[in-house]
Amino acid sequence: MRLPLLPLQSVFFPGETVPLHIFEERYKQLINDCRQEAVTFGIPVFINNTLSFGVEVQLVEVVTTYESGEMDVVCVARQVFRILSFENQMEGKLYAGGDVEFLDIENEADEELRKEVLLKVEQLYNLMDVPFTKISPKHFNSYSLAHKMGLSFEQEYELLQISNETDRLLFIKKHLETTTTVLGEVNRTKGIIEMNGHFKNFDPLDFKNFTV
Repeated sequence: MRLPLLPLQSVFFPGETVPLHIFEERYKQLINDCRQEAVTFGIPVFINNTLSFGVEVQLVEVVTTYESGEMDVVCVARQVFRILSFENQMEGKLYAGGDVEFLDIENEADEELRKEVLLKVEQLYNLMDVPFTKISPKHFNSYSLAHKMGLSFEQEYELLQISNETDRLLFIKKHLETTTTVLGEVNRTKGIIEMNGHFKNFDPLDFKNFTV
């Protein structure tokens, strides 16, 4: 499939609301084309000076149009794609475009695994002393909190490329286990540092049966 493309150094996931401020002439033209022709466009991730994967988005609303022609728009992310070809300007247009192939995304996964990952997300939030709003496992998927669990930009990009929901959840689970372990050690170390200079109570040890 051929799509107009708006490369960004950002990762968006299917189902996510995508707010954009449009100020370049080529992308003003793109948004106007989306309004008039109901076309979708792609946001490929610019990473390591390459464009390989991205997400198709659909324009939902032009929230504000400024005197300069700049716009605040809201889009929704749909399907993940792999770029097959790229041209800096589509024929007769100011904006880029290219041929893409949509990934066959699998969204089914075991509910117990969803529960396990959700529990680890909650543990992470508790360690950081951040409020956590409980989510039903039936309404939770690997994309739900992808931007809110401490993944790096590179990790988010890696997650975007995983087509199977079980594999995505396992990827997140591994990250959460590593992160909570590190945070737990940080909090323990912080507690030790804060105890410096304070008197400590030691439990008396019974040495009756102690041998060398």
